[in-house]
Amino acid sequence: MKHILIVDDSKTSLAAARSVLCDTYKVTAVTHGAQALRFLKSNTCDLILLDINMPEINGFMVMEKIQADEAHAHIPIIILTADNDADTENRCLENGAVDFIVKPFVPAVMRSRIGRILEMEDMRRQLADKLESKIREVCDMRTQACSDIMTGLLNKAYTEKAVADLLSSGERGYLLMIDIDDFKSVNDTYGHIEGDNLLRGLADILKKHASESDIIGRIGGDEFLLFVRSGDKKMICAMADSVISDTKNLLRNKEITGNASLSVGIAQYPEDASDFTSLYTAADKALYHVKQNGKNSFHLYSDQRAKETARGKELITLQYLNDIMVHSDTCGGSYRLDPDSFHHVYNFIRRFIAQSGRDAVTLLFTARSDEDAVSPEKLERAMDNMEQAMYMSLRRADVVSRYSSRQMVTIIMDADAERGTIAAQRIIECYDRLNDGCGVTFDFGMAQMEKPDIPTRV
Repeated sequence: MKHILIVDDSKTSLAAARSVLCDTYKVTAVTHGAQALRFLKSNTCDLILLDINMPEINGFMVMEKIQADEAHAHIPIIILTADNDADTENRCLENGAVDFIVKPFVPAVMRSRIGRILEMEDMRRQLADKLESKIREVCDMRTQACSDIMTGLLNKAYTEKAVADLLSSGERGYLLMIDIDDFKSVNDTYGHIEGDNLLRGLADILKKHASESDIIGRIGGDEFLLFVRSGDKKMICAMADSVISDTKNLLRNKEITGNASLSVGIAQYPEDASDFTSLYTAADKALYHVKQNGKNSFHLYSDQRAKETARGKELITLQYLNDIMVHSDTCGGSYRLDPDSFHHVYNFIRRFIAQSGRDAVTLLFTARSDEDAVSPEKLERAMDNMEQAMYMSLRRADVVSRYSSRQMVTIIMDADAERGTIAAQRIIECYDRLNDGCGVTFDFGMAQMEKPDIPTRV
C-alpha cells in the first residue's frame, strides 16, 4: 500500500481525510508541522497532504524544510487548505506543491487527485530508473572503450588523447614513460600468467604514487605513461625513484630473478616540448638514455638536453673525439650488452663482415641441471659465473649478452667453426673453475654468422 502523511491542525479535517483514504492507503496523521518533520527523520512516505494555516510552523515552512532535505525532496505535496483564492493557490504551486485541494473537500475528488498524482509519481520514478540505468550503461561502455582490460588503467588511445587535451588547455606537468626491463624473459621463464600479474602489480604501484588528477595509462605490452599535473623536479625525481624501488620489491616478493627491473624517462611540459607528440618523443629519448646506460633508473630529458647544449657551445675535432672515446674504454674483456643493445650490435657486425669479407660465429650457452627444478637462486648464481667466465675468456673485440635467465650469447669475431669451438671450450673450462657447486652446467650451440646482401651504391 502507498503511504500518505496527513498534516493538519484541525482534528475534524484530519479524521475526515483519514476516513476517506484509509481503505486504499496506509495513512499517518499528525496535527502540526514539527511533528511531521520529526516523523520524516526516521520514516518516509509516498505523498503528503499538508495544511497551510497551522500554528508555530505553517505549511509553507514545512514544505521548504522537506524540499531542502535530499532524502524527501522527491515526495509530492498536495496543499490542503480553506483559503480558496488564486494568490494562495499560486503561491503553493510556486513553492513546489503538485496540487491544491480546498476544504471542505469532496471525497471522490480527493481520491481522484491523489490517485492521479501517485500514478504520475510512479511513472516519473520508472522513467528516472530507466534513465539512470541507461546512464550507467553508457558510462560502462565509455569505461570499457577507454580502459586497458589487463590493468584497469586507461588504454593507449585514451591516454594519449587525455594528455593531449590537458596540454592544449595549458596544463603544465611531467610525462613519465615507464618500461619493464627484460620483460620477455619474465614471460619466458615464469609464464605469461606471472607476467600479467607483474603488469597488474606495476599498475597498482603507479596508482599508489599518482594523485586523482594525474593520468595513468598502459600504452603497450610492458610500457606505461604517467602524466603528473603538479610538482617540481625534486618531487618528480623522488616519485620516479619510489616507483622503481617499489617495483624492485614487487619482483623480490614474486621471487622473479634475472635482469627484470624498471626504467623511466621523464619530460617536462612546456619546458621540453610544445605539444604532446614532441613531449612523448622527449620522454622516449630520456627512456632510451636509461636503457643504454644500465637500466633500472630514471632520466630527465632536460638533463640530457642541457649536456647536449653545453657540448654544442664548442665544436670539437675528430682527433679530440677519438681521444675521449678511447679514454672511456677501460674494460679489459669482452663487451657486455643487454639484449636490446646486443640486437643492434649483432646487425651492425653482420653488415661489417659482409663489407669487409671477415667471418664471425655466434655461440649460445644454455644452462642445464640434473635437478628436476633448479632453484632460481642457484640458476642466477650460475649465470653470474658464466657471464664472468665469458668476460675473462674472450677478447675485447667479442660481444656478450645475457639473453634470458638461463641463456648467454656471444659473437666471436674473425672465427670459423674450429676457432669458435676452441673459444666455447675455453669459456666452459673457466666456468668450471668459477663454479661453486651449484649443480648447473652449460652446453653450447654454434652458428656461422650469415652475411646480409647489401646493395652496392654507385
